[in-house]
Amino acid sequence: MTESKGRRPAISRRDLLKTAGAAGAAALIPDAVGAVTEEASASASSTVAGKELAGSTAPSDASPLLAGPLTNLTASETEILSAMVDRLIPTDELGPGALDAGVLQYIDRALSEAESDSAEAYRSGLAALDTYSRYTRESPFIDLSTIDQDSVLIDVQIGAATGAGVGFVGSSGSFFNMVKSHTWQGMFGDPKYGGNVGFAGWDLIDYPGVRLGVSAEDQKLLEADQLDPVRRSAYDFSMFE
Repeated sequence: MTESKGRRPAISRRDLLKTAGAAGAAALIPDAVGAVTEEASASASSTVAGKELAGSTAPSDASPLLAGPLTNLTASETEILSAMVDRLIPTDELGPGALDAGVLQYIDRALSEAESDSAEAYRSGLAALDTYSRYTRESPFIDLSTIDQDSVLIDVQIGAATGAGVGFVGSSGSFFNMVKSHTWQGMFGDPKYGGNVGFAGWDLIDYPGVRLGVSAEDQKLLEADQLDPVRRSAYDFSMFE
């Protein structure tokens, strides 16, 4: 089969957080976790809206993180969420990642509209993620290297981020899956909803775009990976208004 010009490598190289070799979660001591929680609260209280946390240093191998509050989250919560979605779909040789594609803005809009019931789950989950990171890796989540961030997220994904005082409501895996689902929606959904900026997600997976009809010739080109993509929102078509 002829390969189309400029076709991206398979997305498998960006498979989400391989669990092989994941470090197991440590058992948490309530008093120690309480101390960590107080430290996290003190750090968060020093945050000025729209600015980075004083003294925080982003990992040298990480993408720049969004600073400043969203409509539904504080500046500190936004930084933690920014770091998390940046690890779920990072900017790399395949192209733009979740931050570039406006996933944070998509999530913020969703928390104001269809997913408003999830706002508190985000707040408690992000706080728990940071508490778990501080106790098990001795640093706030945003200050960890990308390798350690992935290790923490693997623990959260498999439900191993447990212990009295951590703060996850139910399984940590439920929080992880909620954020992952919203990240996927913001990355690959219709840009009408605030994500997939510049059709970055569609380009990443070579999605041919919304079409009202596909001819026999179009089908042949599609099967040969030579069909020129359509980059239009479904809402650009009058029938979807």
